[in-house]
Amino acid sequence: MALPFSRLFGRAPATPPAWIDIAELRRRLDAGEPLVLIDVRQAEEFSAPPGHLPGALNLPLPELPGRIAEAAAHQKSVVLVCKTDRRSARAADLLISAGMTDIAILRGGTDGWHQQGLKLEP
Repeated sequence: MALPFSRLFGRAPATPPAWIDIAELRRRLDAGEPLVLIDVRQAEEFSAPPGHLPGALNLPLPELPGRIAEAAAHQKSVVLVCKTDRRSARAADLLISAGMTDIAILRGGTDGWHQQGLKLEP
């Protein structure tokens, strides 16, 4: 029987990130669960209309490799957000590769949040 590549190279396979839908994120926020929202869009996008999720921190994807310690310092569940969810998925791969766990990607991103008529901050 062949071994998976990760076993051949002495590394355990990375756990894939979870996906969270908007209703579940709202439920968790309303319940006061300890989590941090990290928006990985560029700063211009983060502050441009229609805005960003309330309480989100802006750690742009291109800067993320140099700011992983900042993301990990929160010691909370992390929900990654972008316009749709593509950049968030790439950010999740980076954070997981750096050893972080408890990472989720908001399915639909700020576009989905906005389409549901939910509040965004400027």
